[in-house]
Amino acid sequence: MYRLDFNRLKDLIVFYSKIKNLCLFQSLGILGSIPAAWLILTLLVLLIYLLTRCCDRKPRPSRSISALKITLAIVSVLCCAAVGLGLYGNDDLHNGLIQTLNQGKQVDILVSKIRNQTEAIERQLRIQAGGQLNNIQNIFEAPTSNMTLFKLTDGYLKKLIGNNTMAANAAADIRQPLVGLDLTPKIILGEKLEAIRWPFTMAVLSILLILCVILLVGVARHNRCALIAFSVCGLLAVIASYLMASVYLASSVALGDLCMAPDKFIEDQASTDLSKEILKYYTNCERARANPFTQRLREAKTTLENMRLNLNALTKPAQYLFPQKGLDTKISSLKNDINAADNFIHSLTALVDCRSLHMHYLRGARALCNVGLLGLTLMLASAVLAGLLLTALVWVDSHTWIYIRKKKDYHQVNENDPYLPPPQASQAIAARTLQRSQGSSYPPDTPPPSYTAALLHNRSTHATAPPSHEADLLLY
Repeated sequence: MYRLDFNRLKDLIVFYSKIKNLCLFQSLGILGSIPAAWLILTLLVLLIYLLTRCCDRKPRPSRSISALKITLAIVSVLCCAAVGLGLYGNDDLHNGLIQTLNQGKQVDILVSKIRNQTEAIERQLRIQAGGQLNNIQNIFEAPTSNMTLFKLTDGYLKKLIGNNTMAANAAADIRQPLVGLDLTPKIILGEKLEAIRWPFTMAVLSILLILCVILLVGVARHNRCALIAFSVCGLLAVIASYLMASVYLASSVALGDLCMAPDKFIEDQASTDLSKEILKYYTNCERARANPFTQRLREAKTTLENMRLNLNALTKPAQYLFPQKGLDTKISSLKNDINAADNFIHSLTALVDCRSLHMHYLRGARALCNVGLLGLTLMLASAVLAGLLLTALVWVDSHTWIYIRKKKDYHQVNENDPYLPPPQASQAIAARTLQRSQGSSYPPDTPPPSYTAALLHNRSTHATAPPSHEADLLLY
């Protein structure tokens, strides 16, 4: 009946924990949907704005866009700063998680040592000492003449066997609550997730930085293609920023809730085989709280001491009753087994002390709640700021590139360009060029001479012409 009530109570506790976890997940989901709802609203506004721009076919006069370019440059630099804040927070979160996982490994190593130590005690007593006791018991089956002394000696042997069993059971009772406490799978899973999360976050933030740099280059070089490319990719960047903000908001609230009472979280997540008394002892490590393993350790020490007394009382009568049976060797081996088990228990007493495990627990909690939570908060602020700034950049950029004209072909040169001659001057130049070509000594179909031919022709003309002073002499 009591066992049935205990099972019902256990089922109620499990059911209550499931309901509590479900409510927590629902609350986190509602919080995470806030940035998602803002993202939907932002995309709707940007869609309406871009549709108005696409449907507007009015020719736009040339105007100065210096103010828009300055705005884009300033907001781009601010966006780069916001993304840099996210990179810094990502590094802090990574360091906090790595330190927490390392401290978890230390706790797991310590728990494994306790389990191994209790297994060594039990193996030493059940196998080694138990085998020697069985050998001694087989020797005691031989007939003897002194039954009074035999019954006294046999009583010591039975007490020795009983104490050996009690000491082994005490070691097994210490190990039993720790059998299900294996942190290795969770630590390995955490390392794998962090090995994916950290580079993925770095890649996403680096892409956002590259987009900001592309926009700055487009503004500096007055490049229409770069601005249009940012308008398209900027929408994807806005979506990524707000999605990251949703994840970071839910994660930061969950981590903050955990850091408010980490011992409560550990109690809820621990297996039912591990008692809350043990968890409270190691998570709080209060001097007023007794070690839950102290009673079993005392039993083991007491039984080992009783085994020594029983063995000393058994030695002389047994050697007198059964001489030349090899009892000296077996008793000596049994003493060594008892001493080895006693040494194991002394080292086990130091291992089950709360101070070493509590130190690793505090280091892991501080790394997660101080460094990790700060990094996650910075990443949340970075994602929100980047989302707002990218939204502004997409809006201003879409309003800027429409005023940047495409590069025209050479045959479409504006005749009113101030650096070109007026049309009347162009026509006069063309007429003079036509007259020269018609008055030349070359046929009409002859292509114009090259520079070398023209130079040779000019030299020959100057050589045949008489000098001016010789012509004057001929006149006289």
